[in-house]
Formats: sequence, structure tokens, C-alpha cells
Amino acid sequence: MAPGPRRGDERSIPHFTTNLPDRVLYRDGLMLVIDKPAGIPVHAGPRGGANLEAGFDALRFGLPHPPALAHRLDRDTSGCLVLGRHPKALRRLGKLFAEGRIEKVYWAIVAGAPAEPEGTIDAPLKKETRRTGWRMEIDPAGQRAVTEYRVLASAQGQSWLELHPKTGRTHQIRVHCASLGCPVVGDPIYGGLGSEPLQLHSRAISIPLYPARAAIAVTAPPPAAMLAALLRLGYDPTGYNFAGETGERPR
Repeated sequence: MAPGPRRGDERSIPHFTTNLPDRVLYRDGLMLVIDKPAGIPVHAGPRGGANLEAGFDALRFGLPHPPALAHRLDRDTSGCLVLGRHPKALRRLGKLFAEGRIEKVYWAIVAGAPAEPEGTIDAPLKKETRRTGWRMEIDPAGQRAVTEYRVLASAQGQSWLELHPKTGRTHQIRVHCASLGCPVVGDPIYGGLGSEPLQLHSRAISIPLYPARAAIAVTAPPPAAMLAALLRLGYDPTGYNFAGETGERPR
């Protein structure tokens, strides 16, 4: 069994919280969407240590209190992270997430290629804890977990996937990709071995926050750690227009 989530030497984590205002992708009176960097947890774990939430005071932008997390991203996942700016906003966002009305799009670089170019993975997940650590496993007794995927490109033994999680379970995309026989590159827990960091990015999010307006669509640029692989697979940073739903195919 693979070990649980890695806990590296916290002293080696860059202090990302100092430039959080520069990572704001969207801001209004109710919420912020920031571009979370990979390599730092969103909040402190049982042992404390560096975390993104510690820097939220820099994101008050005139309000009396800092924003708070409306959802979570894994430590090693980058991209769109939603924050509520006050309790009323957090309640509204929490309801939207709980009802599955917020559309999320992830990009992943995976080993190999799925048997089908697109499809739906409907596989319930359950947390398993042993002496060697914890991990999520597919289990009929677990919580329902659904992910839609499509292959954007494949080359040199890797594929670029676009993934739409319809539920929000811990490690859902990572386990579901592994169930296709295509673990996310850089994922030591679910079989994606390699020297690269985890190649998983929360690319876009669409939030119907205001009933009388169109949903707010926010896109996060790919992180530097994924860019080389994306370019190899045909990504054009000047021409690929992706707004959270559809976009032109890689050239």
C-alpha cells in the first residue's frame, strides 16, 4: 500500500502567502478566486506548518475580516480556488457547491492513454487508513463519485486530459484517473511515479453566484511545472481559448 499524503520538510516550502494579492483571478463583494500554487496546503494540518490560509489577511481588500475557504484543493494541486469574503457569502457558496451547481474543470497529464477518448467514471470512493498511511479507494460502500473526462492529446506515452468532476470527493480525480490505467504523472500515492511534481491543475470554474446574471467563469493559467508537458502535447498558450466549458482543440 502506498503511503498517505506526503509531508515534506515545511522549511523548504516557499512563502507563497507574501504574493497572494498578485494571484487573484477574480474579485467582487462576495468572493475571490485565486490561483493556488502547487506545493502548499490550503490550511494547517494537525502538525501545523506553512499553509495558504495563513496569508488570507492580505486579501481583505478593505473588509474588516479576511476571506475564508469555500472549498479545498490538494496540497500539490494548482489553480482556481474559491474564497468567500464574509459568512453570508460562504453560506451561499457552500450551498452551490453542495448542490453540484458549480462547474469545475481540471487538466491533468497522465501516464498512457485511456481506452476510450472520452467517458464517465462512476466509481464510489472510501477512505482506507492503515499503519502505513491513508488513501482513497474505489469501494461500492463508499460515497458516490463521478468524473467526466476527454482526451485532448496523446504523445510519447502520456495524455492530456480535461476532467469535469461532478462530485467533490477527496483525491477523486487522482483515483479515477488511476482506475483508467492512467495515473496522474507525479502522483506517488496512486501509481503516477516520476520526478515531476503532481501534474494536476484546476483549470477553470464557473459559479452561478448571482441568480439574475450569467455564471462567473474564471480560468487559471497552467503552472510552470506543467507547461513543458502541455507544450509537448500541443498546447498553444497564445491560441488556446478556454473559458470553463469548451475551447478549440490543441493544434
